Amino acid sequence: MNEQSALNKHQTFLRDSEKMAFDKDHRATIAFNMTQYENAAKAGKARFVNLPGLRRRAALRKHYVLEHLENHLKNFEHNFTARGGKVIWAQNAEEARQSVLSIFEQHYVKNVVKSKSMTTEEIGLTECLEKNGIESLETDLGEFIVQLTGERPYHIVTPAMHLSAKQIAGVFHKHFGLSEDSSPEEITAFARKHLREKFYRADAGITGANFLVAETGSVAITENEGNALLSISHPRIHIVVAGIEKVLPSLEDLDMFWPLLSAHGTGQSLTAYNSLVNGPVQKGEGEGPRHMYVILLDNGRSRLLGTTPQRRALSCIRCGACLNACPVYCNIGGHAYGTVYSGPIGAVISPHLSGQFREHIHLSNASSLCGKCTEVCPVGIDLHHQLLQNRHLAVKMKMPSRVERYGMKAYKMAMSKRKRLDMVPPGVKNFVASTFFGKAWGPRREMPRVVESFSKRYHGSE
Repeated sequence: MNEQSALNKHQTFLRDSEKMAFDKDHRATIAFNMTQYENAAKAGKARFVNLPGLRRRAALRKHYVLEHLENHLKNFEHNFTARGGKVIWAQNAEEARQSVLSIFEQHYVKNVVKSKSMTTEEIGLTECLEKNGIESLETDLGEFIVQLTGERPYHIVTPAMHLSAKQIAGVFHKHFGLSEDSSPEEITAFARKHLREKFYRADAGITGANFLVAETGSVAITENEGNALLSISHPRIHIVVAGIEKVLPSLEDLDMFWPLLSAHGTGQSLTAYNSLVNGPVQKGEGEGPRHMYVILLDNGRSRLLGTTPQRRALSCIRCGACLNACPVYCNIGGHAYGTVYSGPIGAVISPHLSGQFREHIHLSNASSLCGKCTEVCPVGIDLHHQLLQNRHLAVKMKMPSRVERYGMKAYKMAMSKRKRLDMVPPGVKNFVASTFFGKAWGPRREMPRVVESFSKRYHGSE
């Protein structure tokens, strides 16, 4: 990615951010939904006797996993294949997509149902399947809605958070002829009936994985609607696409991570459906897939693992708490980021996972560094420090423009000595500030004017 393309990406981000920040209807919808989340999450987290202690344990457990990631992944593969499953290792998004297409060609798959998965969004799987003549339907209600609108998911946990109930009713009126005054209950009932038939006739089901359990070779999936369970049980083929960082050592770890995920994601003690899938259906068992594949996706994760200290971001369990806490995200929304993963966690990992650090580094500057994201993270990722580390890495790679680099050196030299500052008249200071910082200060704020130096004012008050 060349410098001009990265600049265009940055300018697009600024344009889209400004548009959403001043969209009053968008702000009202997000404010309402965030309030609902805050109330639920507050109640959910209050159920823990010692939440800080549990978060610390979870952080240490994830640290241990990352330190021994290769061994845990090998254990998972060994135990999963022992029950008839197949593991496919994909270095990048293209390999993952081609693996799915190869499986579908082998089994003559034409109809696919998908449950909610950010990893499949990451590799652009739905678009790939459509281009190859395979019908792919999102079965999570939020994902189904954004698929109908042709948008990307707005949020890691709640993909259609940006749409009001009235707007969603309009979507179903346009596509299915429902009344524009349909209630959420009526829309949900219709979607349930519409999607149920799709499960029965699907050739394959695709899911993500919340966790992979190494000691048992299990895929752990947590959800609230049951669509993942139906995507697993009815089709004859089940494909799981999961990042390599999703592995946990033992089944006992779910006792800690499942409640943390649900409390921070939706405010529940546990989500409605929690499934453990250990491979294809065995002899004597009832319903289930005849063939099961797990695609272990790298796609830049090894690169991030080798980057210190940003590797800690691989501990993320995708609860979305940092997005809900971030004042920037709550103002500009998820689509403005232009990436699959938005908010603070997206700003940290997107430059590394994409392999286009220059293209996405501007996201690490889209932060107030208030630290709220770190405060709410259930696995103790110091996200605001990671954003600073990304910025530091960008400087080391000499990504800022030459003007900015020399300007910062001059600024450092001037600010390091009081006498140097006092030598410059207030008029010159105001000219420099307006000329070099006026644009960054923004068109809606008035640049503060220097009347006299701080030292003069300080000594004059004595």
